Amino acid sequence: MVSLVTSVNDIQSLIACSDENRALIQKNDKCDRYDYLAAVACGAIGGMIDIFLVGAPGDSVLGKWTDAQVDNAVKGFAKLSGWSPRADKADNVASAIGFLEKRFKVNYDHRYSADVGNLFNMSTKNHHMMSLAHSPDVIGLFFSILNQFTSTASFITNGQLITIRSETFELQGGNFISKIFSGVANWFGHVMSDIAGSSGSRANVGRGTGVVMPFYELFGFCKFGKFNVGKDKQDLATIATRAFQEGYDLRFGLAMAIPVVITDLSIRLIWSLRRYFQYGKSLKECIPTQKHADLRVMLLFGNGTLCVMDGIDAGVRSGGNFLAFFMRLNLIAWFRFVTLVLKEICIRVGISSPLQAYLEAYKRINEALLLYLQELEKIDIERFRKETEEYNHTVELFYKISTKEELNVMLLNTFDRMGFNKPWQGNFEEHMSNKNATLTFE
Repeated sequence: MVSLVTSVNDIQSLIACSDENRALIQKNDKCDRYDYLAAVACGAIGGMIDIFLVGAPGDSVLGKWTDAQVDNAVKGFAKLSGWSPRADKADNVASAIGFLEKRFKVNYDHRYSADVGNLFNMSTKNHHMMSLAHSPDVIGLFFSILNQFTSTASFITNGQLITIRSETFELQGGNFISKIFSGVANWFGHVMSDIAGSSGSRANVGRGTGVVMPFYELFGFCKFGKFNVGKDKQDLATIATRAFQEGYDLRFGLAMAIPVVITDLSIRLIWSLRRYFQYGKSLKECIPTQKHADLRVMLLFGNGTLCVMDGIDAGVRSGGNFLAFFMRLNLIAWFRFVTLVLKEICIRVGISSPLQAYLEAYKRINEALLLYLQELEKIDIERFRKETEEYNHTVELFYKISTKEELNVMLLNTFDRMGFNKPWQGNFEEHMSNKNATLTFE
């Protein structure tokens, strides 16, 4: 019984600690001036990297590095898929792409206007953006599976979604699940064959046209606006397509993500170090998560600084040409900043903060319950059963007693049977009539 009482006390204290943790989650952390300075400094470093090392497609230092890393990834994936090049072509990415193109054929790989019956204009430079199934995101996966199952091809053109019939295509597999798996494998393999450009373009020592950044294909629906491009005015969908044709693809998106990651990680590192060394917090309390308001504000200021520097640089260097401005704009940074702003608004107006706090609190309580269960496993069940049998027997005797005399006899017998020492000696009435006698409770 002692073990059980101890476990109950432990669980109560653990739940109390969880309540304290929930209170800690819900409190408003404050940023001091050093937090703001650190956030802005980290954002400025990210902005300098974006301006001088990312730039625009074609003259990007980091862009050349990410192109090389994607080439290595394509060659590695091709080897996993069965590519066995000759020794003189082991580093030939065009050979690896050619192997993947043959290995992962799909029915929606239309390249020219003639391939779609001249319904709309399309070329090898923009078909990866116009064909939804080529997108490396959930939209691309959905349309790839749909197109493979229905022998169709889906495109975005002139702000509209168009689906056409394609050649008959049959997925491998003996049942629906295996066909789904085959369709996913085809989609991923075909994306990998296109991510570094086509085999023909890379064989000619060119960069080739890769695939779009995730969800970039949705710009095809943006048939609005009139932006200056030289002497012409073009809508946003046309500008996004032209930017993609000139190298604003997933490979360049990886380069744009580098200053964003550096800004984010450096802010989190500084925040954690200050909490640990300056404020003496435990390591667990120094883990940078979204539940800390001061960290969220620092991320807002840091990413905001990065976006301001990126926007000013794009505006100055574009010279009023919106296409040049768009190609120098770091969409990854702006998407990250907008996401942080919207999340903070939701927290401030009370949409997500209570939910996040209570989920965290219940998680801690669940941990306490697990500890409680571990303590229960240590209890001597046989001993516990014998003790409870004695108590149950005593309770049954209470129900059978009808007089005070019987109650006194039953209690005295129970004391003797369970080995409890009575606080008096001999007869109770004689003991109590003695003025010098005392009751001793042990």
